[in-house]
Amino acid sequence: MNLEGKTAIVTGAGSGFGAGIAQVFAREGATVMVADINADAARTVAKQIGGIAQVVDIADGASVSAMTRAAMDAWGRIDILVNNAGITHMPAPMEEVSEDDFDRVLAVNAKSVYLTAREIVPVMKHQRAGAILNVASTAGLSPRPRLNWYNASKGWMITATKTMAVELAPEGVRVNALAPVAGETPLLASFMGQDTPEMRAKFLSTIPLGRFSQPADMGEAAAFLCSDAASMITGAVLEVDGGRCI
Repeated sequence: MNLEGKTAIVTGAGSGFGAGIAQVFAREGATVMVADINADAARTVAKQIGGIAQVVDIADGASVSAMTRAAMDAWGRIDILVNNAGITHMPAPMEEVSEDDFDRVLAVNAKSVYLTAREIVPVMKHQRAGAILNVASTAGLSPRPRLNWYNASKGWMITATKTMAVELAPEGVRVNALAPVAGETPLLASFMGQDTPEMRAKFLSTIPLGRFSQPADMGEAAAFLCSDAASMITGAVLEVDGGRCI
């Protein structure tokens, strides 16, 4: 149990990759806050793993502050933060994506990392220890057309991960990222535009291992990067993509 005794906040943990990460963390001994904008989903996953459910709008500063206070009230410390919550816009030519969709994607995928850092980095600095994991995407490394602003938001997250790692290393805080390929999550249909056998076959043809990511794939990789076994790893972007970025 590589996370025995650790406390962890996982955002967007009510479904998809976040739920997979929360489940593996709990299996590995961590106490997990399942943070999600969907209250019912958060409660369902939290009940499954014996964790704490927390409703949060990850793009709202007051909501992120309340999430942090709830974690500190429960635990008195925060060992791990996983910035997993994310959204996309529907595939479209870059100039046709609406301003509202652009703002929403950047708020959830980029501003949220700033907001959680503002609240939780001081806690980890005080502890002189902590692990932050940002769930980016292969889209930030090898972008697909018609998802331009989503790609850009994940590229931002990758750069943020590296700059955070450099700045926080002297404070004993490690920061890494995962770059998953499209997976069996609620966002899959949005990435493809429509969920049809033909679109799935087209996507799968770009993944050498021939399958989509599963939430458990993300959970296993996240558990390693956030454990003491990865104590010499910071600023890394681990591609969990079945070879997509080769």
